[in-house]
Amino acid sequence: MTASVDTTPLPHWETVPADLKAAIREVKAALRARIAASGRTVEEVFAVIEQRVAARVAEIVAQKERGEPVWPVIDYADIAAGTVSDEALALLHRRGCLVVRGHFPREQALAWDGEIVDYVESNRFFENYRGPGDDFFGSVGSKPEIYPVYWSPAQMQARQSDRMARVQAFLNRRWRSESDGVRWFDPDRDSLYPDRIRRRPPGADSGGLGTHLDPGTLELWMTRAYQRAFRHLFDGTVEQYDPWDAAHRTAGPQYPGTTMCSVFRTFQGWTALSDMDHDQGVLHTVPIPEAMGYLMLRPLLADVPDDDMCGVTTNKVFPANETWHALLLQAVSGIPDVEAGDSVWWHADMIHGVDPVTDQKGWGNVMYIPAAPWCPRNEAYAPSVREAFRTGSSPSDFPAEHYERDWDNRFSFDDLNETGRRGLGLG
Repeated sequence: MTASVDTTPLPHWETVPADLKAAIREVKAALRARIAASGRTVEEVFAVIEQRVAARVAEIVAQKERGEPVWPVIDYADIAAGTVSDEALALLHRRGCLVVRGHFPREQALAWDGEIVDYVESNRFFENYRGPGDDFFGSVGSKPEIYPVYWSPAQMQARQSDRMARVQAFLNRRWRSESDGVRWFDPDRDSLYPDRIRRRPPGADSGGLGTHLDPGTLELWMTRAYQRAFRHLFDGTVEQYDPWDAAHRTAGPQYPGTTMCSVFRTFQGWTALSDMDHDQGVLHTVPIPEAMGYLMLRPLLADVPDDDMCGVTTNKVFPANETWHALLLQAVSGIPDVEAGDSVWWHADMIHGVDPVTDQKGWGNVMYIPAAPWCPRNEAYAPSVREAFRTGSSPSDFPAEHYERDWDNRFSFDDLNETGRRGLGLG
């Protein structure tokens, strides 16, 4: 039997509603009604996703118990040569995360790490550092761990490099970028989203970051674009939900928040600037792309208060916790050992966190570079990025710290190559 699809517009708020609790109650009632109109109950629809996710969880738990690695690993050389095996591609699709071995030569990554130190020291960054600019990364407890630095030559060289562009295009192509006659994004052009640096020294104690998500908060349920993006979860066609479908995701607004990201990312990512062992406070994910469906439907179940979205609200990170998501957290899996020059990637909807560490062995240094393909949403953010680049300012998604404005050795417009210019919307 084919489910009937209710096309009645859902209530939506393109900016943050004045009364959040009332809006949550209204949208939850409308979503439940839409599911009911398909001839299925919320519980029946949720059970479809729960079964899919539970099978993945069981598979991952069994792998971990056998001591087998969970994260896929692919050599950069295979990406560059187009020789990645079908088996490796299938595992990447299944797990939604990846380590790229040898993305950059180790010597290059170590040199960049040293250049960043020279860059901040030559500009007296540590003497002028005013402490964490946001509450989110402020929780890690280091002094500092996250450097609010965006325009160093090392960062920009990595962002606009051919090697980075190849990996980003490879990852973008794991997504469906065209459907219904619409090209949602250009997989071969990145928007050079500027982000920060992490440098954690040997011997450091770090509180880590709890499990969370970064694609947004309440707007995922409350705006038209996201209601369309997650349409299959709510209209009785849940079996068609595909976490790799970019439809309607590349133009939607985002409510302001702690992990504000104005762009659409296919993958979040970082490039290692030091060697890091798997037990030294590293990234962990729930490597199940379909888990987003679980997270979106879970608040509609009867045990969640009508004015609550399982703790999701504005101006705070999207939490994943034992209270509402215990099944998912059984699958939390850390990265393997990585070397300087390797890069680490995870689907932008994926639950992730960073383990705490005491008396860290070796450095833990990364620069955050995602895959953020060119699309209407990313094009709209580009002018503010260009202005921040021109003036050495902190990008508008980040706290307004602006350390680099008077640093005369930052990366300049004259240093941009064709990839860099296109990524900033200049060609």
